[in-house]
Amino acid sequence: MVATGSLSSKNPASISELLDRGFHPGSLLNDFDYWDYVVPEPNLNEMIFEETTCQSLVKMLENCLSKSKHTKLGCSKVLVPEKLTQRIAQDVLRLSSTEPCGLRGCVMHVNLEIENVCKKLDRIVCDSSVVPTFELTLVFKQDNCSWTSFRDFFFSRGRFSSGLRRTVILSSGFRLVKKKLYSLIGTTVIEEC
Repeated sequence: MVATGSLSSKNPASISELLDRGFHPGSLLNDFDYWDYVVPEPNLNEMIFEETTCQSLVKMLENCLSKSKHTKLGCSKVLVPEKLTQRIAQDVLRLSSTEPCGLRGCVMHVNLEIENVCKKLDRIVCDSSVVPTFELTLVFKQDNCSWTSFRDFFFSRGRFSSGLRRTVILSSGFRLVKKKLYSLIGTTVIEEC
């Protein structure tokens, strides 16, 4: 049954059945009108804007990892699980949705946890014209159970070793820490994903 705002297009027989069962037409219309106002239509402009923002954030994260390959990590490849940066971007948008300036007020510190040590990769400022209202610390995790880590161990001992031959494989798990900068309570939220 679909709730609509009027009963004029309904079958008269079904309306009489409702009346026989004790339904009052006035209350029925009020109930239907109520749901017309409570359940809003999805705003396609907001959905497109959110998708565009999410894709922009994905590009920022991928550029950060790409720049860090040679400078901070000393490797030739960084392998990222499928949809990892997409999931992170969606979580960042979700965490920034309750902030006064939204994502524009975010400063993100990107780190990589290698053998229980966090290595700083980059600092991303989402909008430099806005004073930051919160910080996010993103911690990527290295996948230590992969065959390439064993391969790199064996090749590093041989004559073919090179500092830039190593491959870093990221785990599908990550950690996001949100810290409000201008809050009297000083709220910190830690999410392990």
